[in-house]
This record gives sequence, structure tokens and C-alpha cells, in this order.
Amino acid sequence: MEVQFREFNPFDLWIWLKFYTVPSRIEQQYVEELFNSWFYIGKLGGFNAENLQVQDAGIDISYLNYTLDESQTLMAPMHNMGGFEFLGVWGRCWFDLGTSDLIAIDVLLNALERLDKEFVQIETAIVGGQNEDWSVDGSDRHNYLE
Repeated sequence: MEVQFREFNPFDLWIWLKFYTVPSRIEQQYVEELFNSWFYIGKLGGFNAENLQVQDAGIDISYLNYTLDESQTLMAPMHNMGGFEFLGVWGRCWFDLGTSDLIAIDVLLNALERLDKEFVQIETAIVGGQNEDWSVDGSDRHNYLE
């Protein structure tokens, strides 16, 4: 899977997937579940790079003193997600990432890489920008799943 970045606006973000072949219905479900799961984790503030206590602790986390003090960090929730759409070998979804941190993009790309290897062959993942093969006019972007 190749990864490309185009113009990036976290409040108006399209994520595009190009598959090698038209995905079957079960393959579409895998993709939709991944994006829905990613969004719900983001909606709950899971991609907050200011609160990575376990990651920052290093390899030995035995008996880690984990603090749940919300006053230490700002909230970082995603705001909205449009419905995932498919057209031929293309798939796309629109997001308003809100104040979630960019670690969210890394998590998504890691998951897409595994999805590509195990379930659905993805030729290219494109983060941001437009797609000359498929206009965003008349899209499902405002069919929020919040």
C-alpha cells in the first residue's frame, strides 16, 4: 500500500482509498468497520497526544502510577464523520478531526496497513485533498455519524 498526503485541513478532511479491484461487500464492511472504530475512539478523545502516560513511561510499565486528572490536558475529540462511500475501485470518507491530535492519522495508517495485508488489498491511501476521479460535490460529507 502506498500512502500519499495532499492538502491537509483537519476540519474538512477527505481520506481516499484506491483498491486494486472493486471491493466485495465483505471487504467494504471491513473498511467501514475500521473507519467507524477509528472515529469512535477519536470522538471519545482517544487521540490525545498530551496524555500518553503509558507510552512516555517506556518499556517497563509494571506498577505504573496512571493519573486520571482531566485538568492536566485539554480535550481532544474528533467532531464529525460522513458515511463511507464506494465507487468502483475507490472508497472515501470525510472527517472533521476537531481537536484530536495527529497521532490519529498514524494509528489509522497502521491499521490500514494491516487491513491491506490481511483482508483487503489497498493500492493507495490518500490523506487530504481532492480526487480528480471523483468529485466531492454532492457527497455524503454532511451525513454525520456523530
